[in-house]
Amino acid sequence: MAVDEKIIEQVLKAVPHRYPFRFIDEILELDDEHIVGAYRFREDEYFYQGHFPHHPITPGVILIETMAQTGVVAFGLYLTMQQNISDDQIGSLTTLFTFADNVEFAGIVSPGERVVVIGEKVHFRRGSLKTKVSMKRENGEMVCSGILAGMGSNLDEK
Repeated sequence: MAVDEKIIEQVLKAVPHRYPFRFIDEILELDDEHIVGAYRFREDEYFYQGHFPHHPITPGVILIETMAQTGVVAFGLYLTMQQNISDDQIGSLTTLFTFADNVEFAGIVSPGERVVVIGEKVHFRRGSLKTKVSMKRENGEMVCSGILAGMGSNLDEK
């Protein structure tokens, strides 16, 4: 089932991360069971300067964060939006990344590379989302994968 472009735009707008810590450029597929998103690591990303100076590679924690922003945050926002909440409520919702398990790395990501992140729902209940997430290069080669989870939150609450 194809998702309306307006919903995809709404989800991307609701993702709370902003430059320089936003690692989701677009959502390619989205439904109640999965999400597919993409991000191109710019050659001037702030972390390449020190990781590593003469051979820059994307840090593993950034790869995990990239998987979480698509597979947990954006996907969780979409699933929450499907619960008939008002437009006013959408603006203050997010899904916070809270858990990583069995994360495995199979490759490195260099500056300029575009990655595709696939998140498959394991469960979504009471505002908690658990997903099986993987990251691949555009040619389909696996970069990393794992089980990630998050919980809905209202960023306006203290």
